[in-house]
Amino acid sequence: MSLTQIARSCGRIAGAANALRVTAVVSSSVCKMHMSNVNTPAINILVNQNKSMWQTQSLRTYSAKPPLTLKLINERVLLVLKLYDKIDPSKLSVDSHFINDLGLDSLDHVEVIMAMEDEFGFEIPDSDAEKLLKPADIIKYVADKEDIYE
Repeated sequence: MSLTQIARSCGRIAGAANALRVTAVVSSSVCKMHMSNVNTPAINILVNQNKSMWQTQSLRTYSAKPPLTLKLINERVLLVLKLYDKIDPSKLSVDSHFINDLGLDSLDHVEVIMAMEDEFGFEIPDSDAEKLLKPADIIKYVADKEDIYE
């Protein structure tokens, strides 16, 4: 049961229980019934019997990354590079050299590699980063790393 479903259930219960002065509270991922100045034995029994029904455990579901294609990798690499303030987007192409064509220095090159790591969610070792001198090299590296062949 998702947190949204729990919240909806607790909302319905809170509305119905409002007349009985019983409140339903959603705290993180656990829905609990709380009594507020209710001394009626019938309500205490009802709440105690249903307590296990309202307490749930958190469940995490993981999803896969969106599928990548060479075209999508190409677009993402070029977008990151276009958004980098030291690169002139009019000079940028897939085959432009970072240092010779775009005028970046070694620190800028490191920042570009770090931006690519953030974009694609994996670390690029320094030994590999030294070889990535063109956007085409980065595209090929990411495609190889993600096992994308077209």
